[in-house]
Amino acid sequence: MKAAVDGKVQDIRAVWFEDGKVRMIDQRELPARIVLVDFDDYTDVAEAIRNMTTRGAPSIGATAAYAMCLAALKKCDLKKAAADIKAARPTANDLFYAVDFMTDALGKGSDPIEAADRYADMMVDKCTTIGKYGATLIHDGMKLMTHCNAGALATVDVGTALAPMRRAWADGKRFFVYVSETRPRLQGMQLTAWELGQEGIDHAIIPDGASAYYMSKGVDLIITGADRIAANGDFANKIGTFDKAIAAKHFGIPFYVAAPISTFDFDTKTGDDIVIEQRSSTEMTTVGNVRIAPEGSDVLNPAFDVTPADLVTGFITEKGILRPSEIWKVKE
Repeated sequence: MKAAVDGKVQDIRAVWFEDGKVRMIDQRELPARIVLVDFDDYTDVAEAIRNMTTRGAPSIGATAAYAMCLAALKKCDLKKAAADIKAARPTANDLFYAVDFMTDALGKGSDPIEAADRYADMMVDKCTTIGKYGATLIHDGMKLMTHCNAGALATVDVGTALAPMRRAWADGKRFFVYVSETRPRLQGMQLTAWELGQEGIDHAIIPDGASAYYMSKGVDLIITGADRIAANGDFANKIGTFDKAIAAKHFGIPFYVAAPISTFDFDTKTGDDIVIEQRSSTEMTTVGNVRIAPEGSDVLNPAFDVTPADLVTGFITEKGILRPSEIWKVKE
């Protein structure tokens, strides 16, 4: 993706390895400023995953790969490192996929940096192909909708849900995107809108609760990402995705999920088996350091919800666009 770093517009990834350190964009600082942070210990990289310095399933996976790279370079106990990194966040399957990828590569004697770079490059290639397939669904004059961030920041580069939009826009198609704010972390407002703005793609930020309203006024296509997709096609994504899928079904709007094969978890039979991360109450009760909720009220703050497969029109993957009943074809 292109972004202004130190006053210069340049191509930059969400996470990479340089001079013995893992470097990444601190996504907590966007859109106000671009801040790059460095880590030279795998435990600090795991914490960056946990505290959402980096976020989005494929980017979490690449970050985990680089964390394993650091652990190997520093001759840490790789079994312990793998467990520590996997414990950072429980829902996104790419995290586990990446750690297992690195464990296998290191066990075969691969160079740690080469293996981690290979994993990150693989994700970028997959997302580029997702963009190619997904762009065929987008036509001039369409009104699209997305939720949370599934762009380059969330996927190392290019994106999953945003990849088809980037490709279609580059191909000369012109359309409009409704970007739901995505409470309580506001990834849609702060990250997706920022990325679309960098690309010059027409868009507007809307409240999460206004999604059904705008669908009733005319939305042609909804594309979201996913953090884990069960064997039956049920999928976990940022909280609020399920609401959109229900409304889309009501209005007859096609609802697509863009995700690489690494997001599919064929060991998880249905969405009921997906572990949903519960996050801190302060994400909801405070703005900055100011509490806005009444003292004494309980808070429930799930980071994700699960959307049933029967609400999904299709999955946009690097192996093509698949109906929920066809995803067994990509089982590796």
